[in-house]
Amino acid sequence: MTPPGKQLMRAIVCRAWADYASLPLEAVPRPAMRPRGVRIAIRAAGVSFATTLITSGQHQTKPPLPFTPGTEVAGVVTECAPGVTRVRPGDRVCAAPEWGGHAEEVVALEHNVFPIPIELPFAGAVQFPLSYGTAYGALAWRADLAAGETLLVFGAGGAVGLAAVEVGKALGARVIACVGSAEKAAVARAHGADQALVGPPETLRDEIRQIAGTRGVDVVFDPVGGAAFEVGMRVAAAHARLVVIGFASGTRPMVPANILLVKNIDVIGFYFGRYIWDGIVPRLPWDDRVAATFTQLFQWYEAGLLKPTASLRFPLEQYREAMASVVARRGIGKVVLEMTANSSSPAMDG
Repeated sequence: MTPPGKQLMRAIVCRAWADYASLPLEAVPRPAMRPRGVRIAIRAAGVSFATTLITSGQHQTKPPLPFTPGTEVAGVVTECAPGVTRVRPGDRVCAAPEWGGHAEEVVALEHNVFPIPIELPFAGAVQFPLSYGTAYGALAWRADLAAGETLLVFGAGGAVGLAAVEVGKALGARVIACVGSAEKAAVARAHGADQALVGPPETLRDEIRQIAGTRGVDVVFDPVGGAAFEVGMRVAAAHARLVVIGFASGTRPMVPANILLVKNIDVIGFYFGRYIWDGIVPRLPWDDRVAATFTQLFQWYEAGLLKPTASLRFPLEQYREAMASVVARRGIGKVVLEMTANSSSPAMDG
């Protein structure tokens, strides 16, 4: 948190499209207030694979240069623009700014700021804006997952995959989780997975079929792409819904139209940013629907159905190590940057 009266803060700065690890940590001016803005002293910020795509210019979202990356934060409100009613100074919140989160402060728009339960730690709260928001939107809004259906989750050891396991169980589904290690399998089961399979996606098709039975899988949640998408198509039931979340494998799959035809499968794309970052204010009906989603998610958290996990936490100055752990898939759940409540003079890093 930037001390009162201090005009500079520490932030990671992207001045040209580049690898995240090459970006410097600099002393920069605090962000200016904006209409409908909420200033947040950041206590935790999420690190994700998508961040590497954004800073290198490979993501569909391209902030104006220069910018500070980071789209999921949690912290304390310190200032509100006139007319803001959702929160007030002193509130503990999580938020999904379009960028700016890998810093000591950010100014987010009110519709992307959500008060959090008092008992929810900041490192857990930072997972709600995008990881849980994506999981809920993909499964409840787009796939219309119903109680009793079978849900297959690829990448279930990561933040969004683990969130999908929990949201799927909260919606009443039977969940099959696919992960890369026995440790991640144990975590997936602890978070509600009925079955957890270990190995590369291309090696798991027969095991998935054995578990799912002759009917197959009703919904596939795929943040991995590549071989995972291909396996998902093969094990899908008739009238299944395969939700494409991302391409963590680095491979964007081609859709085999013949399988769509024979099985009557729906392939559905889901990008949560479409509902929170399109710049339209007011944003009805999405603002109301997004707000209702977070009300439901926090109710599930308070009921013990959601257990956000941050296995790796780093101070802001170790942002390179944090991203390296994401790329190497060492983390379970979310990898988090943590800011101290009161920073000393800004560190400079070339």
